[in-house]
This record gives sequence, C-alpha cells and structure tokens, in this order.
Amino acid sequence: MNIPESQLENHEYASFAWDRYKRLMWWMALASTLTTVFGLGALRMIAGPIPWQMMLFTALGIFFSVLLAAVLMGLVFLSAGSGHDETIIDAFAKNTEE
Repeated sequence: MNIPESQLENHEYASFAWDRYKRLMWWMALASTLTTVFGLGALRMIAGPIPWQMMLFTALGIFFSVLLAAVLMGLVFLSAGSGHDETIIDAFAKNTEE
C-alpha cells in the first residue's frame, strides 16, 4: 500500500503552516472580541440594564463560542490544506484492488 507523505512531516512546511494558523487565530480572537462587544451592545439595547455577572458570563460565552468554532475550522483547513487528510487509511472503505 502506497501512503503519501504528509507535508506536515516536512519541518519547513509545518513551521509555515502552524505560523499561518497562529496568525489566523489572532485575527479570529479579534473577531471574537468584536462579536462579543456587538452582542453585549445588542443585549443592552434589547433588555436594558443587566447585572454585571450576567454581562460577564454572556461575554465569556460569546467570546469562547466564536473562538472555539474558529479553532476547529482552522484545524480542518490546516489538515486539508497540508495534504494530511490524504495520508489517512480508511479501514472501512471498500478495497478497489479486489
């Protein structure tokens, strides 16, 4: 069975890919912050004054939900873009050599 080598095994490419991923995560942290500010502003306009505890936990919930989605999607793009997905052997796939 011929398994192609993942580009993530190449040190230079892996360094480039992870640096790009980290840069993307910094931008997504900024996007999460802006989303949090927008969400809290909308909540304040709709509901009026709210307790600081609710404001804090709502802010944390919005921020980490958006950031978690970004982290997971970023890992999917990293895996697919580096060719790492092609190196996985699917044990349940039908063998076409038979």
